[in-house]
Parts: sequence; C-alpha cells; structure tokens
Amino acid sequence: MGIIIFLIIGAIVGWLAAQLMGRSEGLLASIVIGIIGSFIGGFLSVLVTGSNQSYLGFSWVGVFWSLVGSIVLVALLNVFSSARSSHRTM
Repeated sequence: MGIIIFLIIGAIVGWLAAQLMGRSEGLLASIVIGIIGSFIGGFLSVLVTGSNQSYLGFSWVGVFWSLVGSIVLVALLNVFSSARSSHRTM
C-alpha cells in the first residue's frame, strides 16, 4: 500500500510542478518528475536547513520539498528543451 501512495503523491507533485512551470506532462512523466523531484528536494532541504533527517512516512514538509525539487527539475527540463529547440532552428 505504501508504494501506491508514494506513486500517487509523486504524480500529484510532478503534475503540480509541471503546471506551475507551464508544461503539460502525462501521468508517467508526472510520476517520474515527482519521484526525481523528491530526491532533489531532499538534497536541497539538507543544504537549506542543515538537517539530514529523512522522513520515511508521509509529512507535509516532505511534500513541500518534493514540490520544490520537482519545480527545479521542470525548470531544468525547460532550459534544456528550449536550448535544444534553438539549436534545431539554426
């Protein structure tokens, strides 16, 4: 049951990050963005707070950092996709 909740939260966080950054992604991409974003968010939370406590259960703080990490990931995707599209037009 835990993995299903993890995937649902990952999908919601990934979808929300994509919407906030002006991208439209499918369900699988949203899940991947949410999961990778949670790892990025965990790393960023250690840098910002200095605490290396990991949350194995659900927490709103964890969802917040997952969203932050997902937004960073989508921003990087936007940068790389715009750079790649500008090289194609040359």
